[in-house]
Amino acid sequence: MYKKINTPLTEEIVKDLHAGDTVLITGKVLTARDAAHKRMIESLNNGKELPVDIKDQVIYYVGPCPAKPGQVVGSCGPTTSGRMDAYTPKLLELGLRGMIGKGYRSNDVVEAMMKYHAVYFTAIGGAGALLSERVVDSKVIAYEDLGPEAIHLFSVVDFPVIVTIDMYGNNLYSMEKEKYKKSSF
Repeated sequence: MYKKINTPLTEEIVKDLHAGDTVLITGKVLTARDAAHKRMIESLNNGKELPVDIKDQVIYYVGPCPAKPGQVVGSCGPTTSGRMDAYTPKLLELGLRGMIGKGYRSNDVVEAMMKYHAVYFTAIGGAGALLSERVVDSKVIAYEDLGPEAIHLFSVVDFPVIVTIDMYGNNLYSMEKEKYKKSSF
């Protein structure tokens, strides 16, 4: 059973999401990868404002492929989240509420998620072509010079994700490893 949520991703919504929940997201989602994250943090370190308001937003770690005729966006599968870990705690402090990617997160990120009440979703790697069908609009809103790593604003409908780490620090990766250890084959 999917939980259906809409963005912006408020603290009230995040409180009801738990590791292992399957979720369908509808609304606006930002995209950003390594280069955009680095540039955002450099801007903040130089006393500049971010080019986008990230309060209560979700960032999808993706560099979408070019759209083919008739498509809004090309394949858009998640990239490895750990590459953003050095930058994420500061963005969480500024109000980022959710992230979509794949793979593990550092202890610093998990601690910041708990402190600032955020959630980490996983999208299925290798399913980028199918995920692109859930994107109904896309436009570049910052750092256009970064090409696919520019910040896009996606409009998504029923974008499928799994809550992998909730605001309470519950981590699906750890939980499932423990279940596996306890199962008998």
